[in-house]
Amino acid sequence: MKFKVAGVDSLIIEFGQQINKKTSMLVFKNYKILKNYFLEVTPSYTTILVRYGYQKSYEEAVKKIKELIDLNIDEYNSTQKIITIPAFYNETVGYDLKRVAIYHNLSIKDVIKKHSQKIYDVYAIGFLPGFAYMGSVDIPTPRIPPRKLVPKGSIGIASYQTGIYPLDSPGGWNIIAKTYIELFSEKLPNFSLLKVGDKVKFEPITKNEFINKGGVID
Repeated sequence: MKFKVAGVDSLIIEFGQQINKKTSMLVFKNYKILKNYFLEVTPSYTTILVRYGYQKSYEEAVKKIKELIDLNIDEYNSTQKIITIPAFYNETVGYDLKRVAIYHNLSIKDVIKKHSQKIYDVYAIGFLPGFAYMGSVDIPTPRIPPRKLVPKGSIGIASYQTGIYPLDSPGGWNIIAKTYIELFSEKLPNFSLLKVGDKVKFEPITKNEFINKGGVID
């Protein structure tokens, strides 16, 4: 674990350099502890950003964090429920589905199976409001040159991560499916369906199910 200055009243705690299950659990566990003691605590893949405010020094903040932090995850189990996301896997909305299959020398059916059979951990929220970075996929695929517009609800892969576009946006992820679920809305608690520490599973659905629930084929 390392501490780094991040600003005049903030610091970064680094729990590791690799994105993996253990580091994710450490980040999430300690995010929940520290957010009760500091002005702002923001988790990411392997780090936590802590804003402690002008009334504390960097040294005082580090001392307090060392008193609070817990690096024991042996007995720690996330109690987060699994959130199921209906996903319409089809080339009409998954523009890169065939290319991802060719890249891995798999059939499209196998790509769908590999992507939908895993339970993913939400490691971070960013890029767009409500955009959850999740990992890790078994079919890591390099990013592509950004499209000018990726439709809201598109489900993509970038390297070992998977994510869902909560809004229309430019983007360079490999799009393999689409959901009709709202990821970012003022009707949702904290405006976002997903948060760090959540677990997500994609459930393949038919075209009729997708359309009947409000899904749009662009």
